[in-house]
Amino acid sequence: MLSVDQLEQLAVDALEALKGNEITVVDVSEMTDVTSKLVIASGTSNRHVRSLAENVAMEAKRADYQPLGREGEDSGEWVLVDLGEVVVHVMLPETRDYYNLEKFWTDFKREE
Repeated sequence: MLSVDQLEQLAVDALEALKGNEITVVDVSEMTDVTSKLVIASGTSNRHVRSLAENVAMEAKRADYQPLGREGEDSGEWVLVDLGEVVVHVMLPETRDYYNLEKFWTDFKREE
């Protein structure tokens, strides 16, 4: 079983291998029980976004780790790869700017 840090590094390496842009890791472990880290990256086109997400999923499988799911591959504007403790979001730049997940999670305060 891969650790959270190993999953994060696997995702970042897979994104870097296909030239993902603006790769950011957000630690959300203190804000939600659903996941520990978000890895967010941009692609240059719908095809590039889909390829980046596919590479993350393939590298996870190669490491004997089955992704829990993938969403958004049809449109390719925003593809999510769920690795459990690490969730990878790959988006077109305009989609990323619109949703601004980094700011949302940075500003978010967990209610006790």
